[in-house]
Amino acid sequence: MNFKGGSGKTTTAAHLAQYLAFRGYRVLAIDLDPQASLSTLFGHQPELDVGENETIYGAIRYDADRREMPEIVRGSYIPNLHIVPGQLELMEFEHETPRAMAAGRAETMFFARIGEALTEIESFYDVVVIDCPPQLGFLTMSALCAATSILITVHPQMLDVMSMSQFLTMTSELMTVVERAGGRTSYDWMRYLVTRFEPNDGPQSQMTGFMKAIFGNRMLHNAMVKSTAVADAGVTKQTLYEVERAQFTRGTYDRALDSLNLVNGEIETHIRSTWGRK
Repeated sequence: MNFKGGSGKTTTAAHLAQYLAFRGYRVLAIDLDPQASLSTLFGHQPELDVGENETIYGAIRYDADRREMPEIVRGSYIPNLHIVPGQLELMEFEHETPRAMAAGRAETMFFARIGEALTEIESFYDVVVIDCPPQLGFLTMSALCAATSILITVHPQMLDVMSMSQFLTMTSELMTVVERAGGRTSYDWMRYLVTRFEPNDGPQSQMTGFMKAIFGNRMLHNAMVKSTAVADAGVTKQTLYEVERAQFTRGTYDRALDSLNLVNGEIETHIRSTWGRK
């Protein structure tokens, strides 16, 4: 998650979900962003392939049209990776929540709804990866209450770091209110991931060092290096794990893949550590 668009949330979520699936974990990817970029990367074009009530909104809505979570989950072209796609109807949750609360129609508070929906299917998966929208609305807060760990992506430039600071302050204040109302706000771990990092860029290296000095071990040791290989793969709606190596110069592809695997491997280590497994 992050408040700022362009921080690499979707790219990180997509590659992490695929990496874990290739490693043998049963993975569910949930697209909470109405722009549905994650869904598009996984082959579900939001305006063509995702109909009404086919996003997670269908499982967390307040009226009689609510669906069971298993009806919404879709397969993907990777056997043990499933997806709950997104599209513009996700915005309905932001509009409907205040109305439902005012009218007393909300049997469950908004912040508990995603967590409740996930309890229907959690036994089928080892890891659930949620790609949050770039805003701090009811959907994001519900995802925060459902999550057991948080990964905050940040581009190492001054304006982005300042924006993240504002985002964290606002999140902290809102989640304090949610916690008083009974929401769950404790996490196994929370880490900051530097994305789109250019090692030869002096100011970016300075900013990364600045963040490491402030956040210490809350920073992932590895950064997601900026690469034309990731961008080029995105042109054909693919990830780096899907494109042919022959499409790129060997050095470009290998550097990008090494960076990606180091980041995802570090996240996997945190997951396994939480589970108490080597």
